[in-house]
Amino acid sequence: MIVRIMGEGQWKLADSHFTELNKLDDELLEEMESGDQEGFRRTLGDLLDAVRRLGSPLPDDALEPSELILPAPDASLEEVRAMLSDDGLIPG
Repeated sequence: MIVRIMGEGQWKLADSHFTELNKLDDELLEEMESGDQEGFRRTLGDLLDAVRRLGSPLPDDALEPSELILPAPDASLEEVRAMLSDDGLIPG
């Protein structure tokens, strides 16, 4: 799967990492719903770090269709709320 982090680029990840990313997405959604700003910031960082750690960055000049688009590391809770559907960042 191809994952885009807004403002950073794209990473190619094996589909086998979906479970780990989905778990972090569920945590992020819970923190957003409860308004836990500190937890939101921590979990967003963990989610983006997982993509960077588990994936291989695509060249800057590559433009592949992204299955997942994640917010930039400095995105606010309100900005991410606007990006979400009822399913979270990672459709399940």
